[in-house]
Amino acid sequence: MYSTRVSRHVNASRTAVYRALLDADAVQRWRVPDGMTGHVHAFEGREGGAFRVSLTYDLPTGTGKSAAHTDTYHGRFVRLVPDELVVEEVEFETDDPALRGTMTMTTTLTAAADGGTDVVIAHEGIPDAVPAADNETGTRMALANLARLVEGTPPAN
Repeated sequence: MYSTRVSRHVNASRTAVYRALLDADAVQRWRVPDGMTGHVHAFEGREGGAFRVSLTYDLPTGTGKSAAHTDTYHGRFVRLVPDELVVEEVEFETDDPALRGTMTMTTTLTAAADGGTDVVIAHEGIPDAVPAADNETGTRMALANLARLVEGTPPAN
């Protein structure tokens, strides 16, 4: 198992970013790497609340962790500090023992001098079967989507 840490500056308030972290519709739109479509099955945006999300590859060449072309994960919100911190425990739904185990995802929001927010997402306990470069690339893509969403800019096409 290993850890990654990815950051991005967002031109929006910590309040706006925090809301997007705990809103099912927003999560379905931003927490999706390029080339995938998200679906939120269940989502309780509160401390102790559970969630279940699927990410499906748009092209049939993508290989999923849970099904042929889909990665499904579930988890819960472990700790929430409004406008500052979201800690989640996440687990892939898979029969593959190399992908099993609970991961912790910590999102930290820090106010920036320009009125924006510095967002850091740290993943801990990632199974070795998930390439680190893939995790980091997917997280960067998701943070770019988050920035577009909270900054009110249209998606890149």
